[in-house]
Amino acid sequence: MASHTPSLSAAIWPAESRNAVILRNVLLAVFGVALLTLSAKIKVPMYPVPVTLQPMVVLGIGAAFGFRLGVATLLLYVIEGAMGLPVFANTPEMGVGIPYLMGPTGGFIFGFVLAAGAVGWLAEKGWDRNALSMMIACLIGLALIYIPGILQLGSIIGFDKAIAGGFYPFILGDLIKAAIIALGFPAVWSLLRRPM
Repeated sequence: MASHTPSLSAAIWPAESRNAVILRNVLLAVFGVALLTLSAKIKVPMYPVPVTLQPMVVLGIGAAFGFRLGVATLLLYVIEGAMGLPVFANTPEMGVGIPYLMGPTGGFIFGFVLAAGAVGWLAEKGWDRNALSMMIACLIGLALIYIPGILQLGSIIGFDKAIAGGFYPFILGDLIKAAIIALGFPAVWSLLRRPM
């Protein structure tokens, strides 16, 4: 695999000048935050509990944007939420701002930043060109979401309850989302390589 490859977003939307790169990245970050917010509000019926699309969007942003822009986009999302904007799941009903981030689900949100960074870094190494390596990248990303999420939730309600309520009900859905990303990105790269 290559030591550094362009992100999917840079391959689809090339920019030559510095100003064009800045404009593209700002627009992509704003779009990414909007998509994250929307994905936090949509509940998908799954057994045993409904799930949001956020983990899939986080993994997708990391893979599509690469390390730096992926992390910047997720940090912008966290900052907006910390400022009190209702961008997180179950906001404003369950509170907003810093208290929300310090609450039961805040660790998962901080994990989003780690996941986008890791998946973005691996995508820049070419892992997004192959379904198997992309699935491994997504599994690493999911682990980076769940570890801080379960740690923070566990510190509030106890670790047995955190795993029972914050991991088991969601892992199947998140594995399906990871598989969609793992299959989707190599397919898009394959289409981009085809002659027009």
